[in-house]
Amino acid sequence: MTNKRLIDFIKEARRRGYGDGDIKSSLINYGWPFTEIESAFKYLEPKYVNKNQITLFLSDELINALKKRANKNMLTIPEQVEDILRRSTINHSSSTSSSEKLNDSLIALFSRKRTGPKRK
Repeated sequence: MTNKRLIDFIKEARRRGYGDGDIKSSLINYGWPFTEIESAFKYLEPKYVNKNQITLFLSDELINALKKRANKNMLTIPEQVEDILRRSTINHSSSTSSSEKLNDSLIALFSRKRTGPKRK
């Protein structure tokens, strides 16, 4: 069981605007054991941080293409994937008709439609 006084102190320090690093160093300076400090911070962590998490399994070829595109757009790979999904969703919601089947909608959501002149 974590120390109630320690948890209350951390909550109050956070409420007053102190960062976790400052709080930890202050507690260490006042003689609190590092393991107790860490367990108190662990206790205060949100239990369901990755509520909207998606796992993708991609080939090395796709990862390399994503890296290239992310570097071009000055993004990290997760940011690039999020951007692609966000743009696809926005484009999809404005262009779908109500007569499409559910499977067609899902396929269209994650597909890119070729528009404009054909490349030579």
